[in-house]
Amino acid sequence: MDGSRQDGKAAARGSDLRFIARGFGTYRRDAVLAGLCVFVETSLELLIPFLMSSVIDEGISGASPYVVWTRGAAMLACAAAALLLGAGYARFSARAAMGLGANLRRAEFAQVQRFDFSNLDDFESSSLVTRMTTDVTVIQNALVAGFRPLLRGPVMLVMGLLLSCVMSVRLAVVFLAIVPVLAVVLFFIVRHVGPLYRVLQGVMDRLNDAVQEDLTAIRVIKAYVREAHVAERFSHVNSDLAATATKTFSGAVLNTPVFQLAMYTACVSILWTGGNMIMAGQLTVGTLTGFMSYVLQIMNSLMMISNVFLLMARALTSIQRVREVLDEKPAISSPEHALTEVPDGSVDFDHVGFRYSVSAQKDVLSDVTLHLPAGSTVGVLGATGSGKTTLVQLIARLYDVTSGGVAVGGHDVREYDLAELRDAVGIVLQKNVLFSGTVRQNLQWGAPDASDEELLEACRVACVDEFLDRIGGLDGDLGQGGVNVSGGQKQRLCIARALLKRPRVLVFDDSTSAVDMATDAKIRAHLAALTDVTKIVIAQRVASVRDADKIVILDDGRVHVVGTHEELLAADPIYQELYESQIGSGIHSEKAGDVREAADGR
Repeated sequence: MDGSRQDGKAAARGSDLRFIARGFGTYRRDAVLAGLCVFVETSLELLIPFLMSSVIDEGISGASPYVVWTRGAAMLACAAAALLLGAGYARFSARAAMGLGANLRRAEFAQVQRFDFSNLDDFESSSLVTRMTTDVTVIQNALVAGFRPLLRGPVMLVMGLLLSCVMSVRLAVVFLAIVPVLAVVLFFIVRHVGPLYRVLQGVMDRLNDAVQEDLTAIRVIKAYVREAHVAERFSHVNSDLAATATKTFSGAVLNTPVFQLAMYTACVSILWTGGNMIMAGQLTVGTLTGFMSYVLQIMNSLMMISNVFLLMARALTSIQRVREVLDEKPAISSPEHALTEVPDGSVDFDHVGFRYSVSAQKDVLSDVTLHLPAGSTVGVLGATGSGKTTLVQLIARLYDVTSGGVAVGGHDVREYDLAELRDAVGIVLQKNVLFSGTVRQNLQWGAPDASDEELLEACRVACVDEFLDRIGGLDGDLGQGGVNVSGGQKQRLCIARALLKRPRVLVFDDSTSAVDMATDAKIRAHLAALTDVTKIVIAQRVASVRDADKIVILDDGRVHVVGTHEELLAADPIYQELYESQIGSGIHSEKAGDVREAADGR
């Protein structure tokens, strides 16, 4: 069992490395050139101790100036070439690392854009930000700092060991006795530190979440004078991050003192053994000097390799987090032979059932069957949690039904090209979102090529024209997230933006809750003129839907009743209760008026 688990981990690591190799894209050439520079640089550095040994033994001890000058010049040439190759590596590795980071961020961002609501439910927004920024930066740093020792270390280790054995097998045996001890120590350090990096990144997600939430809600925080509470909450998360980072890196830094101890021990042992061999005439000074150079190079290479393992432990954690985003399959996609045109705005729900996850104990919607004719106006009422928002989100296929089917224009929504369907269904969501920029830039999300006349007409229908001049006209700056306009103004701008799509179906999810009754009535009157658009109005106010062609009342995810205002007022207790609570005793006078109208008609 343990063996199979280890094999699985090794396979996962191999898959992660292949993922990174593919991620270089057009920067793969730079990565190859960086590796070539390191290989040649290392080879040149390995020649220097050999040359130095001959300088001492043949040049100085042998009193041969020619050897000193030629071998010394060769050493300088090797050092200069290694320097140039090191500079080349720095350039190529930086290009490769930055290019890899750009490719990963681009791929992650593109993938998030393909996500549907159900996919976004699996990730916190702060976690996605961390994966696009911190995790990618960790991978970049690991590449810049680790690529050189990753290539240099094994080459220097193997070649250094071979050359040191050529110089003196006896000294090599003394040195090789220390290597297994270092390997065992490194194994336990990496095994301890590796899992902590995932914990560290998780705590960083929490910190980003706290910062994002607090900055977004900074005005509310100040309005409620909760700065101290928010600061305390941030302090807790920040302390957790500091404690986790301390625990993680305190284990990682043990690597350096352990290797230094081993290096000094090896040096003392080799100098002692080598000195005795020189006294016995079994070794020359130059050979011992060259061998010590190889020892230092080998120890440095081992330290490089150990640091690379630690870097890779953290980088692999970040790679896995990035892959979780990129490997997430969009829950909703266009079919292979998709329909590209929505004939009309008719909407049909056929025994629709829906739940947000397979583990949910209860359906949010259950056995919903409705027919909404093209061009009609339909009001949807219901208590909080009755499934109103979920119902309309199924029309644009923001979620897929769990059972049954939803049809638009006579075709199941799953048969349409996703972009075409969502272009044909305009939704003003419950949470209104505006973007940084001008009014014009925000409205053009609905129609990028819209003229000023079209923009102003949409503003008129949505009653934006009532305040447009006060905020600077179409070129007025809305600020970040629309902070320069009120909640009601934001709603009207979002309605205008949806109108510019010229949709077949137009959904208002409680989209006029922040506007006054008079403005609400004006908007409804303007929308009534759009006879070729099916309008679905989710509202909390009876007044917002009383003029609808039909009113749907949802109760606990089921259709309770469907009818006109007059029919429901006369027969349905839930609607009567809603009407009574909002309009008061007017229910009785309205019924009496209906009776009089009927009598006059006779």
